[in-house]
Amino acid sequence: MLIKHLPGLLKKPDVEWREIRSQPASISEVYLTLVIVLGAIAPICGFIGTTMVGWNIGDGPVIKLTTASALKIAVLFYLAILIAVFAIGWMIKWMGETYGFDRSLARCIQLSALVAAPLMILGVFLLFSEVWIIYLIGLPAVMYCVYLLYSGVPIMLDLPKEKGFLLSSAILAVGLVTLVGLLASTVILWGMGAAPSFTN
Repeated sequence: MLIKHLPGLLKKPDVEWREIRSQPASISEVYLTLVIVLGAIAPICGFIGTTMVGWNIGDGPVIKLTTASALKIAVLFYLAILIAVFAIGWMIKWMGETYGFDRSLARCIQLSALVAAPLMILGVFLLFSEVWIIYLIGLPAVMYCVYLLYSGVPIMLDLPKEKGFLLSSAILAVGLVTLVGLLASTVILWGMGAAPSFTN
């Protein structure tokens, strides 16, 4: 069960990565024991935060989304998380030809999911829909995900540190491109009827 490795990735990532690598990987296990569970945290907390708690700008009134609107956005957000973890894992495998390794797709998706796990867990802070809280918590989480990426790639994919550094940088670039793609798809989906609706 992958979720049991999360405390170790916070305390001693190098040791934990080696233990994870020594165990077999399967796509179904990665999704059933990690991504489906942790990926639901942010959409559920975001739904609650935007419909029940709300947010305000300065001294303005509290702004909330309608339940129907927030539900649509939460479902799309959840699907985006599930797809993004798979897509980045697939890209890691695809880039393997350039970097001279051939690991299973399951191992690459496992790496992708574990690197993203801190962000998925901290999705709980979407309960407080204040932008400054999300930035304050999100920035260190993103930095730790980058640290996990650079420490995990050489170990999980059994690469020399130099190649691992280069591949990690390429994966980071793919992650940023994926983020931009998600933002672009948000604009498209808003135009197709998934735009937020606010309560009075």
